[in-house]
Amino acid sequence: MIVESPLDLIFRNLFYRLKGYADGIDVFLKLEGFNVTGSIKVKTAIGLIEDLERRGLAKPHETVIIESSSGNLGIALSMVCAIKGYKFICVTDANATRANIRGMQLYGAEVLVVEERDTSGGFLENRFKTIDDLLATHPNSVWLNQYDNLANKNIHAAQTGNEIANEFERIDWIFIGAGTTGTLGGVSERLRDLFPTIKVVAVEPTGSVTFGGQAGKRNIPGIGTSMKPKIAELACPDRVVAVEEARTVEACLSFVENYHLMVGGSTGAVLAAIDQLTPEFAPGETIVAISADLGEKYMDTVYDPDWVRQHVTRKEPLRTKANTET
Repeated sequence: MIVESPLDLIFRNLFYRLKGYADGIDVFLKLEGFNVTGSIKVKTAIGLIEDLERRGLAKPHETVIIESSSGNLGIALSMVCAIKGYKFICVTDANATRANIRGMQLYGAEVLVVEERDTSGGFLENRFKTIDDLLATHPNSVWLNQYDNLANKNIHAAQTGNEIANEFERIDWIFIGAGTTGTLGGVSERLRDLFPTIKVVAVEPTGSVTFGGQAGKRNIPGIGTSMKPKIAELACPDRVVAVEEARTVEACLSFVENYHLMVGGSTGAVLAAIDQLTPEFAPGETIVAISADLGEKYMDTVYDPDWVRQHVTRKEPLRTKANTET
């Protein structure tokens, strides 16, 4: 395989077959973490920028691109903007990892970190205020606004949804972590067209308000919101599963032990949701889940015992293969 650009490094048909994962039923985990910049968000980044270009709203070396991101989209946009010739400013918050911030900076992005939580316990409201200030002070700037941008949904209908559909003759369940809901809305839209009886499960952390949950403090980036994205109105999951962050950490650690792959925090939440709904699966059903990224970016958070003790509240010790065997 010879490529002409890093943006060609998107692997569209990687599925990890988890044999017997759900009480004897196989689960197919779509691995997006092997894409360039390490996540599914490179597709989102390309889709958002190319949508602006098609509409004549962005010109290389003239337009300043602004976006809010906790990490993965910020890194992806940093690379895409560097390749295409745009200045990029990312507004992030205190939950962003040092690795993500440094990655954005290495691609040439300017990174602004919002430290103060808003009234809902998150950072998004204050991120938006920072973006308003940037738009007022930077001529020729444009906010991508992934939270209210149909291009966010459409790219995943056209690409991620079709990538999944091309792999399977039948899909009964799809599990998708919900952040801005671009992936969720796009994938579910496409798969429902092809598999009308599919059950779409949206997974979010406890404390996220996207689907009506009570706002609360969240520490694991990349999943959930403190303000409902407008495009979430277009995502109509059959089920919504809220996962405690302790269960997310537990699922990540167990997955490393049992399936020998470090996955990101949102994937841990998705795996925990699958565990919760396992009693509802029927033999012979096809269960698919999306893993948005891998675990290397979470070494200082989810996979750091000291960080977990400090930031993740739990009522009982984390359960892993090592401490559940008898």
